[in-house]
Amino acid sequence: MSASDFRQIAIGRETGKPERLFRAAVSAFCALPRPSRREIGQLEDLTLPLFDKVSVEARRYVAAALSESEYAPFGLVRKLCDEPVDIAAPLLVRSPILSDVTLISLIGRHGLPHARAIARRPNLHKTIADLIRVLERPRLVYPEGAKQDEPATVASQASVTVAPDVSNDPVPGALAENVRRKLRAMMTPAAPRQTVADEERAPSYDKLKATALTGNDTFFQTALADALEIDLHAARSITEKSGYSSLIDALKALDLTEEQAFLLAASILPGQFAHAESVRLFLERYHALHRDVALDRVRDWKAASVGARIRSNAERLQPRPRSSAAKSEQLKAS
Repeated sequence: MSASDFRQIAIGRETGKPERLFRAAVSAFCALPRPSRREIGQLEDLTLPLFDKVSVEARRYVAAALSESEYAPFGLVRKLCDEPVDIAAPLLVRSPILSDVTLISLIGRHGLPHARAIARRPNLHKTIADLIRVLERPRLVYPEGAKQDEPATVASQASVTVAPDVSNDPVPGALAENVRRKLRAMMTPAAPRQTVADEERAPSYDKLKATALTGNDTFFQTALADALEIDLHAARSITEKSGYSSLIDALKALDLTEEQAFLLAASILPGQFAHAESVRLFLERYHALHRDVALDRVRDWKAASVGARIRSNAERLQPRPRSSAAKSEQLKAS
């Protein structure tokens, strides 16, 4: 498969067995040396509707093919990681797009089988490694002979302080408490940002909803440009594309809920939601998209806008060559 094969599949929506299309799209995508954001979105649009229609072998093949790609669509990778570990293992072990927070949430949802695969990742965060050790060795949480239903005993075990370099064996309960403390520290920084986002989100959403329901795209594009702090040209390109991949990025960056995002998308692009399956796919993609990824894309739009303004100013300030007629008139006058 080649880059041209993938673009042909993505543009033409090649018909055939879901299994063949699913494999072919991923194979051709992996042949792209540096896929664009549009091509990443196209792969997600192609594969997610087919996901439930393909075999376990096809899912296993795709997981292995995307396991080392730094451009793999996050929604597709996340869906594959929620599969049983015999399918998800290549991604759990090698995928560069799985963040520490995502790995922790996968361990929380799927338990020890996924945790054992994640433990094989190179350069794994020490706190996650400690969490997996606790899952592997529950005696570190509840030592042999202790009653798990006695809060006083558990609390006393959790408060044990480990003296440095005294022994290689952790004191029962101490490792578990250290892991909990470090996990809380990893998650805590997101709390203040979320509070600020909640305070700022309502005015932006109210303005976007009011303009979207007018039926005038220019009003909505202006409100979107103000909310994201991008220029009007970038906001117009987001809403005028054939799909909604860029619109999902923009709405996710504003930290809107799934219901809010869908209301805006359906108002601006009603033709994209002709049946219930298309609605389900939108909500699934929106839920799977990580907000940090969306914010990165907004930063790209801002950088492109700044670059365009710089080029425009440079062209405007560049001295224009004087015409030959003007030169001849100047010579006559002299």
